Amino acid sequence: MNADVVPGVVAVILVTVATLAIGTWGLRISRTTSDFLVASRTVRPRLNASAIGGEYLSAASFLGVAGLLLTFGAEMLWYPVGWTAGYLVLLVLVAAPLRRSGAYTLPDFAEARLGSRGVRKLCSVLVVGIGWLYLLPQFQGAGVTLRSTIGAPPWAGSLVVALVVLASVSPGGMRSITFVQAFQFWLKLTALLVPIFVLLAVWAADGAPDPTTTAASSWSTPLASGGGVGLYTTYSLIVATFLGTMGLPHVVVRFYTNPDGRAARRTTLAVLVLLGVFYVLPPLYAALGRIYAPDLIDGRSDVLVLELPSLMVGGLLGAVLTGLVTAGAFAAFLSTSSGLTIAVAGVLSQDVTGRRWGSYRLGGVASFRVAAAIAVVVPLLLSLPAQDVAVARTVGLAFAVTASTFAPLLMLGIWWRGLTPAGAVAGLLVGGLGSGAAVAWTLATSTSTGWTAALLGQPAAWSVPASLATMVVVSRLTRASVPAHAGRFMVRLHTPEAVDLQR
Repeated sequence: MNADVVPGVVAVILVTVATLAIGTWGLRISRTTSDFLVASRTVRPRLNASAIGGEYLSAASFLGVAGLLLTFGAEMLWYPVGWTAGYLVLLVLVAAPLRRSGAYTLPDFAEARLGSRGVRKLCSVLVVGIGWLYLLPQFQGAGVTLRSTIGAPPWAGSLVVALVVLASVSPGGMRSITFVQAFQFWLKLTALLVPIFVLLAVWAADGAPDPTTTAASSWSTPLASGGGVGLYTTYSLIVATFLGTMGLPHVVVRFYTNPDGRAARRTTLAVLVLLGVFYVLPPLYAALGRIYAPDLIDGRSDVLVLELPSLMVGGLLGAVLTGLVTAGAFAAFLSTSSGLTIAVAGVLSQDVTGRRWGSYRLGGVASFRVAAAIAVVVPLLLSLPAQDVAVARTVGLAFAVTASTFAPLLMLGIWWRGLTPAGAVAGLLVGGLGSGAAVAWTLATSTSTGWTAALLGQPAAWSVPASLATMVVVSRLTRASVPAHAGRFMVRLHTPEAVDLQR
C-alpha cells in the first residue's frame, strides 16, 4: 500500500469501527417503535444538541463551505451565517410548539393540525424527495474524500457510506444513532480545530502575506458581485438558508425526541452555540488556501480541507493531520446520512412499507428496517452520475425546497388558525413544484446565465413568497373548511406542558 494513502485508510476504518461500535451499544436500549422513531422522547438538551450538530454539519459544512469561500470569497459566508441563523428562527417560531404537537414526523404534524390524509400524503412525498436530494451531496462528498485521500473511484466512497449508515441505523434506529451523532459532532469539531492551530502557526512562522493581498478586491466583499443579479442571488440565498432549516426532515424530527417544549428550546440554544464555534473554522481554511493552494480554485475546491495539511506541513505531522481531517469528513457524511435515513425511513415505514399489502403486513421495526434500505439505496444510485456538482451548492438547493414548502406550512400551521387543508396543499404544490423545477434545471444544466441562472439557481426569493401567499389566499377562499379542532390544537401547541390540557 502506498504510504500516502495510509492516513486516509486508517481514518476511514477507525471512524467506521467507532460508528458501528457506538450504534451497537445503543441497540441494547432500542426495543419499541418509539425508540426507533423518536428515542421514546427522552433525549436531554445537551446530548440532543450534540446529535443535531452531528447530523446538521454535513459534507457541505465540512468541505463545501471552505471550497466555496476559496473560490468565490466572502459572499459565500452567507451559507454558514444562514445555516446558523436558521436555528434562531427555529427557536423563536417552531421548536417548542412542534414538540408539543406530539407528532412523530412532519406528515404526522400536518395530519394532526389539518385533519387531512391528503395533506399527509403530499408531505410524505416532499419529505422523501427532500431527504433524497440532501443525501446526494453526502454520497458525493464521500466519493470526493476517498478519491482525494486514497485514490479510490468516486463510487467507492458513496458505497462505503451507504453500507455503514445502513449497518448503524437499521439495528437501533433513533435511540442508537443519537449517541453516534453526538460522538461524530465532537470528532468533526476536533478534526478541524486541531489542524487549524498547526496551520496558522506555520503561516505565522512563514511570514506569508495576508490572503486578501493575493486575491482580487471582490474576494473579500460580502455581497455578490454582478449588480442587480448578484444582489438578488445574495438575498435569495439568505431567505433559503434562514427559513430552510425549519423544514429539514432530519432536523425537525430531532425536536420530537425532547421530553418537552422547554427542553426543545434549550436544545436549540445549545445548537446555536455549537454551530457558531464550528463555522469560525472553514473560513480560516479558505483564507490559508488562497495562499498555499491556489491551484485548487478551479474545479477541486471541495478537497481544500483534505489537502491543505499535506501542502503546508508535510512529513509525519502532515500525514497525521490529513488523517484527522479525513476522519472528520467521513464522520460528516455518516452522521448527516444517518439522520436523513432516519427521517425518510420514518415516513416510508408509516406510509409505505408499514401498510397492509393484501394479507401481508410488516411489523413496526421490520417495516422501519426495510424503509431504511430504500431510503439509502435510491439516492446512492442517483449520486453516481452526479459527482461533479459542488457539494455546498446541492445542499443549498435542498434548503431552497424546504424553505418553499415546509417553512410556510409550519409557520402558518403553528401561528394561524385559518389555515385550511386546501390552502396547505395549494401552497405546498406551488412552492414544491416551483423550487423543485428550478433545482432540476440547475442540476441538469450549467449553460444558463444572467437572470435565468439567478432565478433558477436561487429560487427561494420568489418561491417562498409564492407558497406563503398561495396558502393564505386559498385558505381565505376556503375558510369554511377550517378544521373544527384547529382552535383546540393551537392551544395545545402554545401551552406549556405543566398546564394540564389532557394531552
